[in-house]
Amino acid sequence: MSGHSHAHNVMFKKTKANAARSKLFSKLAREIMVASKTGMPDPEHNARLRVAVIAAKAQSMPKDNIERAIKKGQGSDAENYDEVRYEGYGPGGVALIVECLTDNRNRTAADVRSAFSKFNGAMGETNSVAFMFSRVGSILYPKDKGSEDAMLEAALDAGADECISDEEGHEFLTSPENFTAVRDALEAKLGPANESSIFFKPQNTVAVKDDTGETLIKLLETLDDHDDVQRVTGNYELSQALLAKLEG
Repeated sequence: MSGHSHAHNVMFKKTKANAARSKLFSKLAREIMVASKTGMPDPEHNARLRVAVIAAKAQSMPKDNIERAIKKGQGSDAENYDEVRYEGYGPGGVALIVECLTDNRNRTAADVRSAFSKFNGAMGETNSVAFMFSRVGSILYPKDKGSEDAMLEAALDAGADECISDEEGHEFLTSPENFTAVRDALEAKLGPANESSIFFKPQNTVAVKDDTGETLIKLLETLDDHDDVQRVTGNYELSQALLAKLEG
C-alpha cells in the first residue's frame, strides 16, 4: 500500500504491482472488520471504519468485498483480533515499529522475532523505540488538486498543522486528536482523499548505506508479507539510487 513522501522511506507498504492482491485485500478486510466491530457499520458515523474504507478503495478493493467485511465485523461470529505493536532495531541500527492485528499473539510475536533475527535485527521491548516517533495523522491528495499555495490555504482553513507538497502530491499532517475534523474539512473542499491514516512518524531519520538497505528491505518485505502485519514504520532514509532500483 503505497503512500506519499513520508512513505517512501519511513513506512513500508507494498503496492498492488508487487504484492499478491489476495493478501493485500485480506489485510484491508481485516482492518475493516475490526473497525466495524468496534463501532457503527456506517463509515459516516465510525471514524476508524471510514479510514479503513478509504484505504481499501485507494487499492481498488471491490465494493462487494468492502461491504462483506463490514457485515462480517458486525456479526456475532466475527473473529476476535488483538491490536499489538512490536518494536525493535533492524540492520544499520534503524528503529522499526510493527503494527499487527492477530488472533494469536504468541504466534505473531514468534514470527516477528524470527524475522528480525534472520536479517541482522533484534526485537525489543514495548516502548524501546516508540519514543523516537510521534503519532500523526496524514491525509494525501494528488498533485492536480491545486498549487502549493492553494493547498497551504486549504490546510489553514481545515486546521491542519502543515501541508507538504512535492512532485507526487500534497500531504496534510495533523494531530491524531484533530485527524477526523481535518480530514472531513478537506474532503468538503477538495473531495475524497487518496489515502488517510494515523501513523508513527520518526522524529529523525537515519541514512542507510545501500548494502545495508538491501538487507533492511528484505526484513521489511518479510514482515509485510506476514498476514498479521498491517504496517511497518521505521526511521530509515534510503538513497534515491536504491529507491529507484526497488521501483524499477
